[in-house]
This record gives sequence, structure tokens and C-alpha cells, in this order.
Amino acid sequence: MKTTDAAVLDEPKIHEPTADAVVEPAIEGRPTPTAVGVKDAKIYIDGKFYSEADAKISVFDHGLLYGDGIFEGIRFYNGRVFRLGEHLDRLWDSARSICLEIPMTKEEMTEALLEAIRQNHLRDGYVRLLVTRGIGNLGLNPMQCKWPSVIIIVAAITLYRENLYRKGLTIVTCATRRCSPAALNPAVKSLNYLNNVMARLEANLADADEALMLNDAGNVAECTADNVFVVKRGQIITPPVTSGALRGITRSVAFEIATELGFKTLEADITRHDIYTADECFLTGTAAEIIPVVKADGRLIGNGKPGPITARIIARFREMTRETGTPIFA
Repeated sequence: MKTTDAAVLDEPKIHEPTADAVVEPAIEGRPTPTAVGVKDAKIYIDGKFYSEADAKISVFDHGLLYGDGIFEGIRFYNGRVFRLGEHLDRLWDSARSICLEIPMTKEEMTEALLEAIRQNHLRDGYVRLLVTRGIGNLGLNPMQCKWPSVIIIVAAITLYRENLYRKGLTIVTCATRRCSPAALNPAVKSLNYLNNVMARLEANLADADEALMLNDAGNVAECTADNVFVVKRGQIITPPVTSGALRGITRSVAFEIATELGFKTLEADITRHDIYTADECFLTGTAAEIIPVVKADGRLIGNGKPGPITARIIARFREMTRETGTPIFA
């Protein structure tokens, strides 16, 4: 992949072995991979900017050792960061929930994030903002970590190919259940995403675009990286956060748009049956934006094509992202 290309997430490349297959060189002999899709990328770590090759954290960081930390995925469009305030509010809520002290104010974080985008010379893209517990020892006790780390990565990515926004996704229900709020609360956007990764693996093995995750009660929670909405007789329904769904930023924008367009919205428990029998279905997420679903577990949703209500919500969402947000450049 050229470093000037936008990286596409969640699209596995399958390489079949051949009789002429060559053994991979040792790690030391491999070229350094580029991940962010930005030429000469600059990555913020604890107040300084580093080239991608030089951006490193300690092997004793509890974010690496235990997934002990939090993150936000944030989009910017046309020189503006979309819903930055809401993302930072959720980051601070996640930090408070896990007793993690973010070592800067929201105002300082805002300026650091904007400067990271400026350093990478982009007007449209994606930001991954991470706060780890910091360097400790090999023990589990977070009290050994004296100073949290802040990392800001600016990327040019697309979660799904553009044709899927026109044709719609295929999803499958996975066996992996969503974490219970009584265990690891999905309201905390933590670095421990193994639950979602295992579900994503099931989608890959089923040759599906996404995996539908249920909670312990058998109700729909969310997909691996997206909130789920169904449309039935003009009413728009999504699972409540108590079902195991993340309180998504794009989820709340979808509610705003639906209200603006005159559609009734409802948070309620839904089952797979509700998805199978829906007139329309769509997913929302910062990286995914808003994207239609046309097939679930082999069953066509509606007529098997993206529905008119979904199309109107997507169109309005794209207007909002082009016209609103926190300015990046003076």
C-alpha cells in the first residue's frame, strides 16, 4: 500500500500459499510497515511529535500489557472536526469510570488534537486519540503506573468501500456475546477490544461485512464497531445502552437527523427477528459513518436494497459533516 493511499479497515487480505511460497524474513529484515495512510505522518506522544517510524511506547505500558486505557475515534471533514466536544466528553467519562487521570485539560487536549491534524496536512480524515495508564511493572496493580500517556494518531482511512454505502452490507449473528455492563461496561471505550475482535473474526470466517452481537439475554446489542438501527413502518428503533450498546456519537446524530426529518425514534430491546422483518436497517459509527444493511443471516432486509429513510438520513449526515465542526485551520 502506498503511504499516500487511504487505508481501508476491516478488509482482510487472504493470501493463498503456493508451492513457490517463500519463507518470510526475520522481523529485523522486514520493511517498516506504514499504517496511517499519510505520507511522512507525525504522531503525538506526550507533548511531542514523532515520525511514524520513531513513534514508540514502552513495553511496560499497561495499555499494551493489559489493554488498560481508553480511546476515541474522531472524524474531521472539510477542515473541521466533527462533534469534537462530544468525543472529549465521552473520553473524560471513560477515564473517570476507570479511575484514570487524564494529564491535561480538555482545552489542552483540543489544541493538541488540532495541531496533530495540522502537522499531517489533512482536511479530511480520522483521529485515533488514546490515553493509556502509562508505564508500570508486570504486575496488574494500576497504582504502579505513575503517569498516563496521551497518543494522537491522524489517519486517512475508510472503514468500508464506497460501493457498500450504495449497495448495503451483509451481516451475520456471531456466537461471541457482547460484554455485560456488569462485567466490562461497553459505556467505557477501553483499549480492551478483544470481545469485538473475536466477533469480527467470526464475520470474516462467514464472509460477511459485519457481525451482529447479542447480549446475554439474547437481544441485539450492537455490531463490532457500530450501533444498529432498524426501521419499521416509518419508526426508527435502536437498542438502549443498557443492552450493551456503546453510547455512540454518530448514534446520537442519527437521532437528531431523524427528529429533524420528522421520523419517530425509539430506544428499545430488539431481537434478530426484528432485524429480519425490518423494512430497513442501518449502522452508525464514527469510522463507519452511516451505512445501510441489506442482508442478515442470509435473509434479505426489506427488498434487499438500501431503503429511502436510510438514504435521507445518510444524505443529511453528509451535509452536516461538510458544514459543521470545530475549525482546524485559522
